[in-house]
Amino acid sequence: MVAVRPRRINWRLAEVVDVVPETPRTKSLLLEVPGWEGHRAGQHVDVRLTAPDGYTAQRSYSIASAPEDGQLALTVDRLDEGEVSPYLTDELMVGDRVELRGPIGGYFVWETKDGGPLLLVAGGSGVVPLMAMIRHRAASGSDVPTRLLLSSRSFDEIIYHEELESLAARDDGLKVVHTLTRSRPEGWVCYGRRIDAEMLGEVAWSPEESPLVFVCGPTPLVEAAASALVSLGHEPARVKTERFGATGG
Repeated sequence: MVAVRPRRINWRLAEVVDVVPETPRTKSLLLEVPGWEGHRAGQHVDVRLTAPDGYTAQRSYSIASAPEDGQLALTVDRLDEGEVSPYLTDELMVGDRVELRGPIGGYFVWETKDGGPLLLVAGGSGVVPLMAMIRHRAASGSDVPTRLLLSSRSFDEIIYHEELESLAARDDGLKVVHTLTRSRPEGWVCYGRRIDAEMLGEVAWSPEESPLVFVCGPTPLVEAAASALVSLGHEPARVKTERFGATGG
């Protein structure tokens, strides 16, 4: 038997073709990547910045675009003390180039052939890889029953808010539920607390329906949501998680 060598992922230059504000702290970068072989919804790329003195810093960012899209989209949340995200969100302009490599990852991915129902749970920018799944679902014409539970700090910080509302309005089986943890506008009718077992019990598919579950966000949210789902009777093997810390960027 001949061993299969893993594909080497090389660094390449991508050109910024558009910068789209998503929230006061978050922007989507639309990139043209020569020779891009495609990706699966849920994968990520590494981005590397090099200073004039040769110092380099790199971070991983989830891909926001659907595999069907012609350009690669990365949505970046600005971290005040970060080394990479302030440059990407505040300084990068159309026509600039950035080094990246990918796509990376094969565990936290979904394709329409995987079926559903789908339960997507996110905190803040943890919605980015899940948005790639939702966009993939829409682009492929899938009607897999899908529910997204998205936790944001405030109404202004809901990433992709208008697009999510538009997609949910298509009435093709996508339901979007929000919870705001810090401030809420007058008349807010959705949840107003951190994601907990009671909320998941009300929003999630029942364990008997055996949903595919993807949870992404800050580590405390991911651990709490995954534990709650398992305690509610969901099969641990069908609850996939991806987490990030509070530092970096």
